[in-house]
Amino acid sequence: MKKVFFAFFAAAFCLSAQAQDLTDAQKAAADAAVTIGNAPQVTETIAPKPKYWTNSLSTKLDFGQTALANWAAGGYNTYSLKAFIDANANYAKDNISWTNRLQLDYGFLYSADKPVLQKSDDRIYLESKFGYKAVDKLFISAEYNFKSQFSNTFNYPTPSSKWDGNPLPEGEDYTTRDWRHFRELKSGFLSPAYTNLALGIDYKPLKWLSINFAPVTGGFVIVNTPELRNSYKMKLKREYDVDKGGVAPDEDLLKSGNCYKSAKFEFGAQLKVDFAVNVNDNFKYTSQILLFSDYLDHPENIRVNWDNRIEWKLARFFSLMFTTNLIYDDKVMIKNDKDIEKYPNGKQRVQFKESLSFGFVYTIATKK
Repeated sequence: MKKVFFAFFAAAFCLSAQAQDLTDAQKAAADAAVTIGNAPQVTETIAPKPKYWTNSLSTKLDFGQTALANWAAGGYNTYSLKAFIDANANYAKDNISWTNRLQLDYGFLYSADKPVLQKSDDRIYLESKFGYKAVDKLFISAEYNFKSQFSNTFNYPTPSSKWDGNPLPEGEDYTTRDWRHFRELKSGFLSPAYTNLALGIDYKPLKWLSINFAPVTGGFVIVNTPELRNSYKMKLKREYDVDKGGVAPDEDLLKSGNCYKSAKFEFGAQLKVDFAVNVNDNFKYTSQILLFSDYLDHPENIRVNWDNRIEWKLARFFSLMFTTNLIYDDKVMIKNDKDIEKYPNGKQRVQFKESLSFGFVYTIATKK
């Protein structure tokens, strides 16, 4: 009996000890869980992926209209429409930079005094520049650019008669067919077109200023339309070049332009200065001056292109834009009615265009 009691007591003692150990273990686990829960959370930080490309696209649409009724001072009803696109794609990483820009302008107008649709703006301009940083603010650069227009441009002098040669009947006005019959072609797609590759250095002393000098610049002047080649002083084909043993072209060949080459190679030096100033988020001014000297043909005669563009954003989707374009090229012959008898084939002149427009603008750009 004593043995049975002793065994029962021993078993009860063991069970009590095990229960106590289990209670202590559970308490320790609960305390550990509380400690872990109160510990500061460690969050893994992932560095943002670097952005080497920055892109932007700006579009603008302008519309103008003038209507007159019994207006004593005179004038004509007019309508105008113009579109503009400015696209940029720029790359920068370490010592390498690559900038690309495409500008497209196109516009036309209609005036009641001439019953024809006339072109007011037409421009294609592409430039791409690759640079490698040599020292601070100085880059070794290679630049390609292309400039032309989309479609034909005409000058519309007042007709001297009907399209069939008969005089204008009394009380009638010249028709659209009459105006188109006497129009004069001034330019067209790839007529002219300028394309070149320039190797040199690019100096950027300020964020908004870039000076590029390329002593090695080669490219082509292209005039695809034969009758315009004489106006841009294109060279004669070998078979019509007397200095190269050819036969001098007759008057009909000279007038048609088929005796001239469609492309001319140029090799010289180029200096280009670019300004890009953002006064604030709403006011921007850009300017580009381009000077070119052809080593192969009168290098003392400098070709000048100077473009200015001022954009003032008046509201979220509306802006006021003012542009000017100045060109001087001694190889471009321009006719003027005032001295047509003295210069029947035209002469070198300073070309200037100015435009002021208000319209709808929308911009898409890479987020910083």
